[in-house]
Amino acid sequence: MENFSLLHPTNSNASYRTLNKEALNDLSVDYICDALTKEQYERNSIKQLLINITDDEEVIKYRCDVFEDFLRFPKLRDDLSALLVKLNDLREIERFQKDTEASSLWQLVNRLREMDGYVDCITRIKNTLETIEVKSQGLLELKKNVQSIYNDSGFPELKKDIIDTLAKAQKLKSITLGVNLDDLLRPKSVGVISLNDKEFTDSGILKRFMKFTNRDSELHHGNDVSGFLSFHPSNPSTSQFGLGQFVVGAQQDVNHTMNSSLTGADPMSDALKNVVTDILRRTVNDIKSMLNRYVNVNGYSFVSLMPEIIFYIRFAELCDKMKKKNLPLCKAEVLPKEDRNCCLRDVYNLKLGIKSANGENLDIVTNDIDFNDDRRIYILTGPNRGGKTTITQAVGLAFLLAQNGIYVPATQMKFSPCDSIFTHFPADENDTVDLGRLGEESKRLAEIFSSASRYSLLLLNESLATTNVAEGLYIARDVVKSMRYLGTRAIFNTHMHDLARNLDEVNTTVKGDSKIESLVTGVENGQRSFKVFIAPPQGVSYAKDIAEKYGVTFDKIKKQIDRQRAAAPGSGR
Repeated sequence: MENFSLLHPTNSNASYRTLNKEALNDLSVDYICDALTKEQYERNSIKQLLINITDDEEVIKYRCDVFEDFLRFPKLRDDLSALLVKLNDLREIERFQKDTEASSLWQLVNRLREMDGYVDCITRIKNTLETIEVKSQGLLELKKNVQSIYNDSGFPELKKDIIDTLAKAQKLKSITLGVNLDDLLRPKSVGVISLNDKEFTDSGILKRFMKFTNRDSELHHGNDVSGFLSFHPSNPSTSQFGLGQFVVGAQQDVNHTMNSSLTGADPMSDALKNVVTDILRRTVNDIKSMLNRYVNVNGYSFVSLMPEIIFYIRFAELCDKMKKKNLPLCKAEVLPKEDRNCCLRDVYNLKLGIKSANGENLDIVTNDIDFNDDRRIYILTGPNRGGKTTITQAVGLAFLLAQNGIYVPATQMKFSPCDSIFTHFPADENDTVDLGRLGEESKRLAEIFSSASRYSLLLLNESLATTNVAEGLYIARDVVKSMRYLGTRAIFNTHMHDLARNLDEVNTTVKGDSKIESLVTGVENGQRSFKVFIAPPQGVSYAKDIAEKYGVTFDKIKKQIDRQRAAAPGSGR
């Protein structure tokens, strides 16, 4: 179990790359994690798994199959959700075991708790996986592992030993103390008079004590406690008595006196801390004896599965909510990495899917996108607020989800994995003080090209959109040429329509196997359609449509002026 994971096959040698902070922000990763869960620990766990991506085809297929099982079987999610509580207990026990200040007794007791949690985890997972027909390699291997552990580890005997030994450790319910006081009634020494198997429930201790001390006839003279049960002195180093022995009088061995000032440590707490392990010596030995038979039993291996289970469950829950809104979702089909292809049908932005699943009334528009030998780089143009940023982000999120094994917001996705996703969205004005916006954006682009490869996915959103269009266009053309030469997949959405012109010339003169294509967002009857299609840049066509719709062409305005003049009384013009 130590090397087992639901995220990759055993002994996988896959390499991973972490998305940079710009990609995290531009793809709205935090927004997605917040939508999945309100628990901070879960959000952090999901985020760390989501942003570390691999282009290993076998790992991605492994994850896709595991997630499909989680999505197909609500019972699997329900049972493992209940298991998360037990796994969280094991996580807390693991933290406690690392506490060097904890006494050996408490460490042993928590070792028992760990083993009890381990047995419970194994039993629950075994029972769940034996009642559903999982198909993924990951869950089939988990099922085989837990069955082997359950059958080969003597679980019935282990469970019995845990119950019996915990009963011994937990038999102590209360302690009767003897406390010496000074003139100010401050405790100056303490000893254990008796160990009890029942809790002391009387809540009127202070009241009874004050009432008792008000009657001189009730005050006990001297310090002889021979009528009590065994007295265990608070100084274990000088103790000569074992658990359960009878001691006559409190005078003997009561020499562990702890002096303290009014602001000093509580002497009773210090005394108890020193005495408990000594007086429970036999229980400690019993626990050690039992644990020695199960030295190889370790529940912490299951703790490592906790983030992985959370990851799959929360995404499956989101997919269920989106399905109830009749939003399309699909399992991605993995193509060879070397092909650098992708076929997306009816893709839409996951963020819109989340908003719809949460009750917002949205008319979600889907699109088709292809990356292949005929077109691997898109220059996307169109009107403002026409959906350019939405579709650019949608493609990035589709790759991110698919490479994590999660269903994609589309009816079909066949793709070659990318080795990383690089984004270049408009810079925050606060980040451009030193270099200026054009300088800062150019610097970020240089950093992207220093890390990207022909297997990367580049998403540029209104990059180089400075007030001086000529400057931005000059750099943008070189960026597009560089993307072709590198051989990457990319979408560059921009308002610089001239960038999307004469692409045949660039494809011919610049060496490379990533062809550049012009993609536009559509307009129908003067309205944005949010559909994208391959076509030359529309230029002012959208403005013409808007002008026609609202009657602000010169011809229409001229006709209106002529009508007004003709209707004016006494007009001679």
